[in-house]
Amino acid sequence: MKFPRRSAFRWQWQLWTALLLCVCTTALAAPTSKSSKKKKSSGKAKKSQVVRKAQPPEPAEPEILPGGIPNTRAQSVIVIDARSGEVLYEKNADQHRAPASTQKLLTALIVAERGYLDQPITIMPSDTLAAPTKLYLKPGDTYRKIDLIRALLVKSPNDVARALARDYAGSPEAFAEVMNQRARAAGAMNSSFRNPNGLPDPGQFSTARDLAMIARAAYANPTIRSAVSMPNYVFRFADGRTRELENTNKVLKRLPYCNGMKTGYTDAAGSCLISSASRPGRDVIAVFLGHTKPRIWQDSAAFLTWALWNGAPAVAGSLQ
Repeated sequence: MKFPRRSAFRWQWQLWTALLLCVCTTALAAPTSKSSKKKKSSGKAKKSQVVRKAQPPEPAEPEILPGGIPNTRAQSVIVIDARSGEVLYEKNADQHRAPASTQKLLTALIVAERGYLDQPITIMPSDTLAAPTKLYLKPGDTYRKIDLIRALLVKSPNDVARALARDYAGSPEAFAEVMNQRARAAGAMNSSFRNPNGLPDPGQFSTARDLAMIARAAYANPTIRSAVSMPNYVFRFADGRTRELENTNKVLKRLPYCNGMKTGYTDAAGSCLISSASRPGRDVIAVFLGHTKPRIWQDSAAFLTWALWNGAPAVAGSLQ
């Protein structure tokens, strides 16, 4: 009779021992698990901080003046009807200003008007002597004119401007004379161009009114109008490499009916922009010189929108 009682006692003792070991194991494991979760959570928090890095707020939309016209702090502005040439708004439109890369619109127009755009251009060492924005074209490589025009108007590389100018007239200096002649033919009598890319040069200047006349001529050219409307352009180098070029004109993405045209910036010129927009029955062009980023994008979009739907001819009348 004693044997069964001792057997039962042994079985109970083993059961309690097992339970005690289980409890101890769980107690020891719990802090490790909690610590692991904390570390994991901490890792997530750090990752979240990187992703949610504060971005500078966009400037507020431009102030609207009496009559519904947007306000702007740009030094010189003009807005025109691209079809009729009527001036819809102007501010210091005849003030001499540095045009920066907006004058590449004239460079591209001159080359496009000569035609033969599938013909190749061989890059020369002198073409590469440009800064700061470049595609780093290599001497001896060849490219079609149309491909260089598109790259010029989308991304604004200065070496491309020099290559197109040198191929056309023999040198950038000789091409500048062609630029002045073509500008006068467009009605731009108050400008002096000294190079094909808009980099600072003594004696080089234009006005918002003159650039509007040049832009109007460029807007009427199908090759130019197609190139300036590209949000992106994939440029293929002579060695087979490709590079996707993003259009420097941010209004293309901001405004659905914007269809071009050309940006510019130097320290002396400030931010400059020629922009265009279209809706059925109406096409408008706005020129801003001596402005700042990112305000220039907001102001351009506001003026284009106003001009498309509300703009009426200003007292100044026609460009001519």
